[in-house]
Amino acid sequence: MTTIVQQRLLKAKKYKSLLLKEQELLSRQAIEELKNSRYRTLARPNQLPPTEDFRLWLVISGRGFGKTFLGSGWLAEKARSIPNSEWAIVAPTFTDVRRTCVEGPSGFLKAVDLRKDKGDFYNRSNGQITLSNGSRIHLVSADEPDRARGLNLSGAWLDEASSFRYEEIWTEGLAPALRIGDNPQVVVTTTPRPTKLIRDWMSRTDGSVVVTRGSTFDNAENLSEAALAELKARYDGTRLGRQELYGELLLDTPGALFTQTMIDEHRVQHYNDFTRVVVAVDPAVTSGEDSDLTGIVVCGLGADGNYYVIADKSCKDTPMGWSRRVNVAYEDYQADRVIVEKNQGGDFIETTLRQINPHMAITGITAKLSKKLRAEPVASLYEQGKVFHIGNFDALEEQMVSWIPGDESPDRLDAMVHGITALITQTSKFDLAFSGATQACPKCGANNSKTDMSCRVCYYKITPVNEQRISSSSAGFPQFQKR
Repeated sequence: MTTIVQQRLLKAKKYKSLLLKEQELLSRQAIEELKNSRYRTLARPNQLPPTEDFRLWLVISGRGFGKTFLGSGWLAEKARSIPNSEWAIVAPTFTDVRRTCVEGPSGFLKAVDLRKDKGDFYNRSNGQITLSNGSRIHLVSADEPDRARGLNLSGAWLDEASSFRYEEIWTEGLAPALRIGDNPQVVVTTTPRPTKLIRDWMSRTDGSVVVTRGSTFDNAENLSEAALAELKARYDGTRLGRQELYGELLLDTPGALFTQTMIDEHRVQHYNDFTRVVVAVDPAVTSGEDSDLTGIVVCGLGADGNYYVIADKSCKDTPMGWSRRVNVAYEDYQADRVIVEKNQGGDFIETTLRQINPHMAITGITAKLSKKLRAEPVASLYEQGKVFHIGNFDALEEQMVSWIPGDESPDRLDAMVHGITALITQTSKFDLAFSGATQACPKCGANNSKTDMSCRVCYYKITPVNEQRISSSSAGFPQFQKR
């Protein structure tokens, strides 16, 4: 005669068996439904998963390729077909995860066909989606690597991984969490930037990483013809266009003084302990449609002795327009001085700036050296790891890594070089006020200490100016001269 406990255990086993059978049935039904899903129906061949086995599927493409559609569709298939599994959606910020990856027009909610009446549930406040088959999807911000700790994942979708601020989201958060199932898989959808993480994945030769490439124009039938024409006219043939439109992963330009590696390895997100800040300006003297941009770059000398690129405020505007922009940067960043090139425009530039702010501290410089000689000392500082970028400056960095000495140097780059050079040569905020403490280089005109043996900018040999000894007459004693 069975006891009550045994009867209950038997019922529990039967119930569990029924649940498993029901889940298997639902899983088979889901797999059949997925064969005709929105993703499978609308995806182009290069948006479908690779036929070969993989650990990580790296999709590098231009903007508008359909990366979100691809990532959400792949993850929806996986989560629906594997009951009681756990997954993660990761983007640069939590806003990106929720607004683009989940709730966007090509987001996960649309891809998975979320059905509340069948048990699906989206908890927007705590960032979790639960499906009727027991699968859960965690929404994770790459800005918070610790949130990925403790997860037990069957796979993940990482969106715009080249914009992740902390590689620890992968190395310490997600990679150790991918431990459930025979082969946990990840899809990474991103525009190409040669960050350390992207380079590491690209360098794998063990077959664990499969790379898919695509361009903006692959998705032309779903994009505005006018927008595509404008993008092509503006960026076709440029390095930025090759990266952002055609999805090329650009590393270094042969002959360039600056490399992306130099910049990426010394990038920080926050720093505010500055002993000196300057706003450097490479002005455009015309304001027509074909005029150049006015380069406006904010640079700082840190208390740690390193140099920092703080902001890029470059623009195409009238002289009064960009002068106002310079003044806003001057006040917002509490700059000590504005450094402005006077080769074109002369005193007119300083006059325009003073119309906006009569009290602005301005130093006009006349560039006497070639652009290559001006840029080389700054490039040397980058090589030594002494210049840091606070955040990403895509347009400036594009100019830096693509400029080859001998070509016409672009505006943002010129402004940055002027800014860092000013910080090199003006070691304190009193150098300009007390000009007697410095001497100008006879070759390039840069300020140097009177004890310097060579120019800090162009390395031209200069003769130190010895301090004048106090004469005996100044001490009140008579002078005696040899005859």
